[in-house]
Amino acid sequence: MESTVKQLPKSQIELKIEVPINEFNSFIDRATLNLGKDLEVKGFRKGKVPKEIIEKEIGPEKILIEAADLAVRENYQKAVRQLMEKNKITPVSEPKIEIQKLSRGDNFIFLAKTTILPEIKLPDYKNIAAKVERKETKFEEKEVLEALKWLQKSRAKFALKNQPAQKGDFVEIEYWSPQISSYPQNIVTEKNTASQQKGQKDKFILGEGHLLPGFEEQIVGMRAGERKDRISISIPENHPLKKTVGEKINFKIKVNSVQNVELPEIGNQFAKTLGKFENLESLKKNIKEGLILEKQRAESQRVRREILEKIGQEVKCDIPEVLVEREQSQMLGNLKKNVSDSLKISFADYLSKIKKTEKEISESFLTEARKKVMNFLILREIGKREKIEVSEQELKEEINKMLKQHSDVNRAHENLDPEKLKEYTKEAIKNEKIFQLLESFIR
Repeated sequence: MESTVKQLPKSQIELKIEVPINEFNSFIDRATLNLGKDLEVKGFRKGKVPKEIIEKEIGPEKILIEAADLAVRENYQKAVRQLMEKNKITPVSEPKIEIQKLSRGDNFIFLAKTTILPEIKLPDYKNIAAKVERKETKFEEKEVLEALKWLQKSRAKFALKNQPAQKGDFVEIEYWSPQISSYPQNIVTEKNTASQQKGQKDKFILGEGHLLPGFEEQIVGMRAGERKDRISISIPENHPLKKTVGEKINFKIKVNSVQNVELPEIGNQFAKTLGKFENLESLKKNIKEGLILEKQRAESQRVRREILEKIGQEVKCDIPEVLVEREQSQMLGNLKKNVSDSLKISFADYLSKIKKTEKEISESFLTEARKKVMNFLILREIGKREKIEVSEQELKEEINKMLKQHSDVNRAHENLDPEKLKEYTKEAIKNEKIFQLLESFIR
């Protein structure tokens, strides 16, 4: 087999592959046997029919087409492997095949057009990274107190009460509004909801501002089982549903239960119930360290995004559309899963509520998809230049760490594709090393 490469616009190449007559004849023999293995001819056992009779029964044209298919698949892959080894070219799309010469007694020639990862010219990324400013991580003691209050609430005890609901009580309610049924979001809590027409259920501590201004006040004084058939709430200016701002929305409310909330006292004993903490001070110290680490990670992520963005502003290359489309498709797939898992409705219903088509949503992902592909190309090129590799030991340790996070490790082994997991993990480790390198350039 011989192959030549022709560069095309938009990160594409065309391979011209020629298979010599003697090699192609072997594909003809294989094609004949493949097509004849299930052929039933009187006087011969299945799979034992002579080639001459198979050709007569099947027809030379069908055999030739089968031989061409076998030759294309094997020789294209062989040509690609050679390209990747010699020229470091990486195809990223399925090839478009065009047969140029196909006949018995002659060389077989075909063209294969495919998209490849483009070569990109990087700017001085070290200098760019060096100029990015890392902001000081600020911490306030009140954040520890807020975290303690959250922990306190998470350990609260509840008891049903037969008295009217007061602020500080835990209430479970149900509400309806015919005006909301056409909206894609829950106007009351600003969270997505599945079915407004059937009534929306919610539960929360009364008086903490969980709902829209004015809504919770209507619940104060209501008993379990009591309902109000009409309350009017105005939509504030900062609400995400701008078209409803200033409107008054009418609701019906029913209180399903009212519970007294008993909060544990925040002290040394409370700290001991949360883990291996000697006292309240050791718990506070642990919370503070966790909050600082979280802030540092968030700042690191911001710095990384800024570095990539500034590098990307100086990079010029033809981004393969096939990669952008693939990224859009993945983003759309993630949205569909989130709609199904979180909203418990079909994607068709979701589209109907937001009054958009699937195509419009996919197109809205275009800018972000291009950015993701560009970042991938930048990181890949930096990794090549800096000769960043991932050892088998690093890969093994990280995969084991990921699997341990699953509640059932054996089931995780069964459900996960080992090759895809390995590829994903290797890419994640390599990118982390590249980011750490880029951050190290910051002065």
